[in-house]
Amino acid sequence: MKLKILPSSLRHKKRYIAFEGISESYLNREDVISILWENSLNLFGECKTSNFNLWVMKIWNKKTVKNSNNFFITGIIQCKREEVDNVRAVIASVAWYKGKRVVFHTLGISGTIKSASEKFIK
Repeated sequence: MKLKILPSSLRHKKRYIAFEGISESYLNREDVISILWENSLNLFGECKTSNFNLWVMKIWNKKTVKNSNNFFITGIIQCKREEVDNVRAVIASVAWYKGKRVVFHTLGISGTIKSASEKFIK
């Protein structure tokens, strides 16, 4: 028996948030996931966080400045359309990770990954 695909009218609408981060230590994709989930759970709790459908799509590590100890990272996060403001609040609330200072801020919001990366990342 073949499974039926959920019709588009019943699927959740998605938005893609492009963000940029500066950290005192190198961050990989798993670290970014951990940072976002940790701050989301602290800020909103488990019930509200589960409604975000939060997903880290892509991460780009940029080169560091020569005389600086900071690492730069950009990425794209997927979430539900209704929860964009709450996810932006989570991104803005990031301050520390494993005793190192970290700051994230939103670059922009888009309906597709392609337009988010073209407009805000590259």
